[in-house]
Amino acid sequence: MTIEPKVRALPQAVWILGFASLFTDVSSEMIHSVLPLFLVSTLNTSASIVGLIDGFAETLASVLKLFSGALSDHFGRRKPLLIAGYTLSALVKPLFAVAQNPAMVLLARSLDRTGKGIRAAPRDALVADVTDEHLRGAAYGLRQALDSVGAFVGPAVALVALSYTNNDYRFVFWLALIPGVLTILLLAIGIQEPNRHAESKDTRPRLNWQSIKDLGRPFWLVFAVAVIFTLGNSSDAFILLRAKELGVTPNFVPMALVVINVVYSATAYPAGKLSDHIGRKTILLVSFALYATVYAGFALAENSTQIWCLMALYGLYLGLSQGTLLALTADRVPQTLRGTAFGFINLSIGIGLLPASLMGGFLWDTVSSSATFWVGSAFALIAFLLLLTDQHRPSAAEKS
Repeated sequence: MTIEPKVRALPQAVWILGFASLFTDVSSEMIHSVLPLFLVSTLNTSASIVGLIDGFAETLASVLKLFSGALSDHFGRRKPLLIAGYTLSALVKPLFAVAQNPAMVLLARSLDRTGKGIRAAPRDALVADVTDEHLRGAAYGLRQALDSVGAFVGPAVALVALSYTNNDYRFVFWLALIPGVLTILLLAIGIQEPNRHAESKDTRPRLNWQSIKDLGRPFWLVFAVAVIFTLGNSSDAFILLRAKELGVTPNFVPMALVVINVVYSATAYPAGKLSDHIGRKTILLVSFALYATVYAGFALAENSTQIWCLMALYGLYLGLSQGTLLALTADRVPQTLRGTAFGFINLSIGIGLLPASLMGGFLWDTVSSSATFWVGSAFALIAFLLLLTDQHRPSAAEKS
């Protein structure tokens, strides 16, 4: 079966959302790829503070995703929240450029991730709203693939900018504003969302105990797996710091994210399409096993050559897991509760990411850098074993 027919069958809205993610990730990853170095070398912060900033910001975003997803279900509209979230993330980029201390970086990072928190669950729900069930894995895979193109273009642009400006991090932060503004224009013009709820406002779902029960046990097992896995999934900032520790020069550290996201981009769509045929659970189990292996590799690595190989494998893990988890979530919940379900899945990341990043920074500062990665590997194995216990019989959509 060739890729082209399935790609052509995907709705225009999926492509628009994919390119919006691409431009936003160019902007965000230009900053994210150099921010740990900016904090450590320019603002003289510790690894623990780096972990605190990243963990707090991502946790804030994850909590907001819960409410934005539920609101998009209740009002029957995704686009206003999409526009609001992408606009906030774009307009706070200059705050990074003028930051003079870690507190200002924390504020900028928190506002940036607040924008992500507002837009992410409605966006993921909208992909399911406009896509037929038998194309769902491919649709999420395509959006993730385009997203990851931006995630390697951003660090590549940062690398070029640093090379020509003698490591001027603030110039990179200013430059990141441009693709962010392009995203807003693309969504405002290109997205036409379907009329999903014909019922009255009083009958639309609310975030309450009954809605939580209606999500069902199969969904909550996936939620629990995501929480446990995320407890070991500390900030990617530690991967960048590990690269620097093993001899990668500072101006080439952004290339680590380029390598990761090139592989991520190349594998996300094929993995999503494969999950349409052999099942989401199988793909997700493989991704957890791979993550555990890669993090053990980061703990044992002794030179920069090994780091580059591990970066590529980490990109493969992302390609296998990210879109597959979203498709699995969409498969297991009612259509009217998709935004709420994606909000909870993203909340699971928030529940785990702050303690994971704080623990990662603490272990780095007090034990060793390797300890950070050993703990991450262990949590991935626990999540793998829990997912193995899942007895849910997949629907036709999950099998197709």
